[in-house]
Amino acid sequence: MAPRAFWTGHLRLSLVNIPVKLYPATTSERAIALHQIHEPSGQRIRYQKVAPGVGPVENEEITKGYEYEKGKYVLIDPKEIDELKLQSKQTIELVRFVDEDAIDTRYFETPYYLLPDGELADEGYVILQKALKDTGKIGVGQFILRGHGNIVAIKPLGKGLMLEVLRHANEVRAAEPLFKDINEVKVDKEALDLAKELIKRKAGKFEPEQFKDEYNEAVWELINAKLEHRAPEIVTELPGSAKVINIMDALKKSVQQGKGGAAAKTAAKRGAASAKSSNGKKTAKGAARRKSA
Repeated sequence: MAPRAFWTGHLRLSLVNIPVKLYPATTSERAIALHQIHEPSGQRIRYQKVAPGVGPVENEEITKGYEYEKGKYVLIDPKEIDELKLQSKQTIELVRFVDEDAIDTRYFETPYYLLPDGELADEGYVILQKALKDTGKIGVGQFILRGHGNIVAIKPLGKGLMLEVLRHANEVRAAEPLFKDINEVKVDKEALDLAKELIKRKAGKFEPEQFKDEYNEAVWELINAKLEHRAPEIVTELPGSAKVINIMDALKKSVQQGKGGAAAKTAAKRGAASAKSSNGKKTAKGAARRKSA
């Protein structure tokens, strides 16, 4: 079932307005929802909204408030926020274009798919998509989504556009105060070369489908085992497989294991080629005997 667009508005580039709609690029379908249960009765725990000295309250009695002093709030009706005349509420204004690698990866937060909304939007959408692709640039702008002002990056993806919500500058912690405590270590050249060799051998394309969520699968196995009244088949980590005593020994063993695997494959290929050659010679000899006879 195709997802529904949860935001519609305009993508603006100077005087050009392109009607667009926004779709989530991720899904939470694989997440396992575990609820809190009252074990003696088997009933699910429910939560009530309670005001101290008042007790449970109804939703229509609840408003929003900002705590300007301890225990003191200025009340703000959600309707007052909705009535604010902000242009960016329904418009993504592209104000800057940067190189693809200009944005620090720490700033990327949530991806969305941005699509044209209606036939009249197709031409402007395709022109912008191709212009971004040809120039290798990413469009940066702002808009309001779910009650929050967001910085966004828009870049080409396949035939369309992807919008990524970015974190604000004050939401990203500086790494230097933490990294400064990392000890300076004199790096052994041989160990460094071995590490580089391992990296080269394992280099390749990023294929997310090759990575399995072993934790998720184990939880599903536990759930199914309980439903079927059997012991779960849980695969545990091999004893000592996570222990590294000496980095040099570990690197050497890792490289040798790789060479062993490569040597085995090479030997297998040579064996197959030798067998094929031997079979070919036997066939030729047999044909010669038949011809002579």
